[in-house]
Amino acid sequence: MSHCWSQSLAELRRLRVVVFLGLMGALSIALEVVGSISFGPFVKIGITELPNVAVDYLFGPAAGGIFAAVMDILKYLAHPDGPFFPGFTISAMAGALIFGFILYRKKVSLKRLIAAEILVKLIVNIGLNTLWLNMLYHKAILVILPARIVSNLLQLPVDTLVIFVVLKAIDRTIKPAMQER
Repeated sequence: MSHCWSQSLAELRRLRVVVFLGLMGALSIALEVVGSISFGPFVKIGITELPNVAVDYLFGPAAGGIFAAVMDILKYLAHPDGPFFPGFTISAMAGALIFGFILYRKKVSLKRLIAAEILVKLIVNIGLNTLWLNMLYHKAILVILPARIVSNLLQLPVDTLVIFVVLKAIDRTIKPAMQER
């Protein structure tokens, strides 16, 4: 695990990686504005996680975690949607760590992706984010939890399929260009 972490950190020393992170950051900000739909303050669905998952897959948990934290703050500054709460930055990093440890330097497979998606949805989306919403809006967890569980269950197959297709495309196109030469 520490080898995976150090390899991931080393990715950040390469210029093409930093440039790619900048491009993914711009895409992430754009998707934050046009790539999601909010149903009140407690439920949001969309495709805003795609740039993050691409970074986690290509560059691992350390690079992904740093990228996720920076992008959470930049996206808030670019498009504030409610008050800033640092718990969501922690959640972004946690999701990146999960995806990074499960996907980095491994073959893209549905089994691996489903495992990562289930863990992120349970630990981050339903667990941590529900806690942050409770702390932020002072609503009882049992009041907001059912809608969050339903939205995550509905998003699971859609997110898994979309991310699988995107990662397979990245595997054929972008990943070879990111390899050391």
